Amino acid sequence: MVTVTQNNEVRRDPRRWWALGALVASMLTLGFDTTILNVALPTMAGQLGATTGQQQWMADSYVIVFAALMLPAGLLGDRYGRRRMLVVGLGVFLAGSVAGALADDVNWVIAARTLMGLGAALVMPLALSVLPSLFGPDERTKAVGIISAASSLGLPLGPIIGGWLLNHFWWGSVFLVNVPMAAAGIAACVFLLPETRDPASPKVDVPSTALTAAGLGALIYAIIEAPGRGWGDPLIVGMLAGAVVLIAALVLRERRMERPMLDMSLLRHRGFLFNTLAATLVMFVLSGLLFVLPQYLQAVLGNDALGTGVRLLPMMGGLIVAARAAQPLVAKFGSRAVVTAGLVVLAFAAVLGSRTSVDSGYGFTALWLSITGFGFGFSIVPAMDGALSALPRDRAGSGSGLLMTMRQVGAAIGIALLGSLLASTFRDRLDVTGLPAKAADTAGESVVAAHIVAQKTGSADLIASANSAYVHGMGLVLLVCGAAALVTALLAAAFLPNTPVAPTTKEDEDEDKDDTAAAVATALADAGQ
Repeated sequence: MVTVTQNNEVRRDPRRWWALGALVASMLTLGFDTTILNVALPTMAGQLGATTGQQQWMADSYVIVFAALMLPAGLLGDRYGRRRMLVVGLGVFLAGSVAGALADDVNWVIAARTLMGLGAALVMPLALSVLPSLFGPDERTKAVGIISAASSLGLPLGPIIGGWLLNHFWWGSVFLVNVPMAAAGIAACVFLLPETRDPASPKVDVPSTALTAAGLGALIYAIIEAPGRGWGDPLIVGMLAGAVVLIAALVLRERRMERPMLDMSLLRHRGFLFNTLAATLVMFVLSGLLFVLPQYLQAVLGNDALGTGVRLLPMMGGLIVAARAAQPLVAKFGSRAVVTAGLVVLAFAAVLGSRTSVDSGYGFTALWLSITGFGFGFSIVPAMDGALSALPRDRAGSGSGLLMTMRQVGAAIGIALLGSLLASTFRDRLDVTGLPAKAADTAGESVVAAHIVAQKTGSADLIASANSAYVHGMGLVLLVCGAAALVTALLAAAFLPNTPVAPTTKEDEDEDKDDTAAAVATALADAGQ
């Protein structure tokens, strides 16, 4: 820890870099899990018989809990000890991983993912919040850079490790790999990380937390289940109406509170509002793509799990390189220009990807995936940094909490909405002529299910129809992504303040580097969640 003596001498805990290792282990645990799951979904769909909707719930159950509980989890750490809550979060994440590895039913996997989301909600905000107490301004940039590198490492290695595990072991191994990493993180936190807390922080608002979880859950349920039930189904209409009521009640409650958990008044700051919208849109697109791409690479192109993971690397590489290169461009041209350009690149990549056909091959896919990664990197990091820079220093804590929550909401809706669009398009275009009714219903559940039915019935025509229907649905998803990115780019160009980074003192420069590195860390750690 950093302490100051009576003679104004700075004393630093000699274990601070070892303590940083504990935080790195915690972030790596979350980073690996996100991309590993995306690679595993097609295999799990085949072996568990999961429909597209159930696959969406496997991904979204984690994200919904993460988004709803991240802010109260941070407050619990402030009041009762950040190290203590980090250990609890890693313990819950470990328990959820064991439950997921042992599950033999789709519903149990969804329950395990929900538990893992609870653990992640405790780990993510607290891992970054303890850095100021460990490091002074002169070392904090380096420390945040190491955290950022650890977060980045999980993106390219996750698909490769997940693919290798699936090729050699059962699908539950993608959950079991979290166990030793979480256990190492717990041990490191217990023995190396000093305890810090802020007893003056506000109490957790249980009603607001419940309204957030219930409102978001109702909205996601309606979006995921609508393709099967129909948008006019009474249950779907009731869920949508309930979501509107619950979210409206949340907003009204938060506006009346003296110290709100979600400070909606921050959205009055133009820079914060439109940068937050841009970052939320990018997470919407990224999460949706990471849901639909593995099934295309594995089922349509015929790659195994490891090959699927490797073939996602162009997008991961483009994202990481662009995220690192974004800040110099912001300093030269201003954040508005860079965010707008990144969104335009993202829109172009999505439209280019929508031209993918069954016969395109991986070369064309690698091209637009690389461009997609650059668009992500050049838009999300400047948008996050710009959002926080638009706020007064005393509002940075509540602003970062609202920003992270909005991004997770964007991720959850991306998986739900884009996945549902894909599912309904696939089902409508799939030709099941000549199949028994039960087999036809099974084939319509997902492209993986259609391939299994085709193998059992010996129908080459069904495989061709399934591949064509899936690629067509993926093309529509990409067109929606491109349109959303282009609209957001126009809004950014029109309304974002163009604030270049121009620190006037060494202290300002160090603080600015801290904010940027933290933005990189959280952006990369959350990619795909």
